[in-house]
Amino acid sequence: MSDPVPNPLFAGAPDPALIAQMANAFFAAFPGQTAPSLGVAPPSIPLVETGPSGGFVPPGAPTPPSVGHLTTTPTLPGLGPLAAAPKPPPVNPTSAPPAPVPGDGDLRTLPALLGSVLSLVPPDHAAGPDVPSGSPNLPESSAPDLPGVPSAPTSPPAAPGVEGYYFIDEADGVSLREAPTAPLPSRTDTHPLGVDLAPSSGVRAFDAAAIRRDFPILSEHVHGKRLIWLDNAATTQKPRAVIERLDRYYEHENSNIHRAAHALAARSTDAYEAAREKVRRFLGAGSVEEIVFVRGATEAINLVAQAWGGRNIRAGDEIVVSWLEHHANIVPWQQLCARTGAKLKVAPVDDHGQVILEEYERLFTDRTRIASFTQVSNALGTVTPAAEMVAIAHRHGALALVDGAQAVSHMPVDVQVLGCDFYVFSGHKVFGPTGIGVLYGRKDVLDVMPPWQGGGNMIADVTFEKTVYQPAPSRFEAGTGNIADAVGLGAAIDYLDGIGMANIAAWEHELLGYASAGLLSIPGLRLIGTAAEKAGVLSFVIDGCPPIEIGKALDREGIAVRAGHHCAQPILRRFGVEATVRPSLALYNTREDIDALVDVLRRNHGARRTI
Repeated sequence: MSDPVPNPLFAGAPDPALIAQMANAFFAAFPGQTAPSLGVAPPSIPLVETGPSGGFVPPGAPTPPSVGHLTTTPTLPGLGPLAAAPKPPPVNPTSAPPAPVPGDGDLRTLPALLGSVLSLVPPDHAAGPDVPSGSPNLPESSAPDLPGVPSAPTSPPAAPGVEGYYFIDEADGVSLREAPTAPLPSRTDTHPLGVDLAPSSGVRAFDAAAIRRDFPILSEHVHGKRLIWLDNAATTQKPRAVIERLDRYYEHENSNIHRAAHALAARSTDAYEAAREKVRRFLGAGSVEEIVFVRGATEAINLVAQAWGGRNIRAGDEIVVSWLEHHANIVPWQQLCARTGAKLKVAPVDDHGQVILEEYERLFTDRTRIASFTQVSNALGTVTPAAEMVAIAHRHGALALVDGAQAVSHMPVDVQVLGCDFYVFSGHKVFGPTGIGVLYGRKDVLDVMPPWQGGGNMIADVTFEKTVYQPAPSRFEAGTGNIADAVGLGAAIDYLDGIGMANIAAWEHELLGYASAGLLSIPGLRLIGTAAEKAGVLSFVIDGCPPIEIGKALDREGIAVRAGHHCAQPILRRFGVEATVRPSLALYNTREDIDALVDVLRRNHGARRTI
């Protein structure tokens, strides 16, 4: 490979023997990786995507260990809640690390080696059948189609140079480099339920099966069956990158933060504050001073209700929520109203589970102080018009808190685009550890909020007469925080950035349409929540079948779903039910998972006594 073959040798059809020679040279760079037997019969050897490695190798070659996912992260005009999603900022603005030396089994050399191989093949042959010539190193393919769903069109070949990131495995961790960008066309075809089904031009085919291999627990078997995890709205599973990052923290960095001069304290502080910066970028916040680490979305809402609410809510004031809320966004406000004499007002939803904006706005008066509502319903999957709801609150002089616990794993989020004053989410809902979460608060709002807990870390000076508090965010992080899990959350964000939230959203939209069609084919099944904009949740009941018994029957087949009231009793009662079965989706779910779910439901529905 040191003497590149000049392109004139390829004046005609490519020489199969030469291609075999190139492939052998490539695989020789990786000990333990054997080149496939290529022979000389085929006129050419197409290159195909391997999935998690992000590389491209000849068909039949052994899959190398994962070094990340080469993906795109486009904005998707017309794709429901993603229409206003902003372009993500560069993930790693620092200079790139030195390029590794090819060979020696170092997978970081994979792109360079493949580029060298592909540079020897004319563009018409290198690109493959679905890739425009002239872009051999970033081939695109159409997004997956949706078998069983009529009217889903065939996606045209994608344009080269789409926006995205790819992993670079550095000595001190994984960073991300930016790929080129290009605009994408709109998507217009929709399912009767409002689920967008048209494959999105320009989005790389999403390899959920390859992503699944990044999650060790998904190799588990339950009752002798392969685990199918469809309880993602309750908690998401953790990729190996997060698990290994936690191990590395406890093995090499474990220390309290901010208050020591030794090396481990510096390492731990750096890791903790780096995680805060990753969250800031993930949410599009303007400053790390707007990011407060808490135990989860529940604690974040309680913090706002007590610290902000205790100072600003008085008797006769009003707080607006919606029928869609999780109990965690109802109970703290009820408690505040009980303490202060304020009034809780509830925005209604229509028969599809959508907030009725006109009625929502009518609830506001000159006594309304805050509106607090979900961005995605955990019980129905409804995506609310959050930016419009924030704007309405602001028009009436009220603040707005958005509960993003169910949104952050499904779609890009930008708090500045939303315009909200507060935004909350939980780490365990977004492939991070349990016991860690985030409160985003606008800096000017946080700066005038009193702390809600007292102790170490949140003080600037203490005497027996007076305490001077640190500015935000430290004033809201009393005591020793959940340092390791904050670092783990940062690793989860790195993982998602590497795949691209817009890619995840596009795949889940398509999977949601596929699952909706499959479930609706079952006699007696009724979906609860059919909003035009939905994300990742399918809540249903089947005539004559108690939800808990359906959940047990699915569990016997290794399929994990939630069956119950989902800590959202008011909205279920709005639809006349006390409980539903709730499969919920994540980036690692596949059509095969949905097929297994539908098959079990169909088989048991014909013999309800067995359920």
